[in-house]
Amino acid sequence: MKNLLYIETSTKNCSVAISSDTKLIGFKEINSENFSHAENLHVFINDLFKEAKIDIQNLSGVVIGKGPGSYTGLRIGTACAKGFCYSLDIPLMSINSLEIMAQRIPVESNQLLIPMIDARRLEVYTMILDHNKMIVKNTWAEELTQNSFTQYSKDKTCVFFGNGSIKFKSIRPKGKYKFINKEHFPSAKDMVKKGFELFVKKNFESTAYYEPFYLKEFI
Repeated sequence: MKNLLYIETSTKNCSVAISSDTKLIGFKEINSENFSHAENLHVFINDLFKEAKIDIQNLSGVVIGKGPGSYTGLRIGTACAKGFCYSLDIPLMSINSLEIMAQRIPVESNQLLIPMIDARRLEVYTMILDHNKMIVKNTWAEELTQNSFTQYSKDKTCVFFGNGSIKFKSIRPKGKYKFINKEHFPSAKDMVKKGFELFVKKNFESTAYYEPFYLKEFI
């Protein structure tokens, strides 16, 4: 059995999970406007290992949500993940945080999934996925207008979700759109399937040179 630790800190959601192969066996998260990652991340991880009765020495790898998102949150998560990987000599893997968001969203064959993370002002971080959760257009920063995404809504209904979609809905965009009003953030519990696939395929990051996916330079 391979025990994997999952860390997602790209948004105000501080989220960790542990799996044994593809089975989720522990999960903790807190969604705080104060971005309390530094205070909670290591506490959550310690609690998870105790509750799951897994010795940290038996950890097989770490999977991190790589962003885009909060610069500070991503740095905190990355430092934690690298610490485990260096000290235990285990591999590091990463998953796009927008792709993580899409995993729990139901989708029909005539729809496209468009997760959005607020990037301040009228800008969002986004990507487009099809009904099989395969990437149609990879991550970019979109400055929102009423005509954003109209080229994709001609033949498909675009399903928007995430805190960035609130801004988009407010400007009354044109096209065939559906908005999921429930607030969605990347969560470690949605990383298990993809994370285990990365581990099996040995799709590892270089622990020494890995950097979060900030998308934009810090200003």
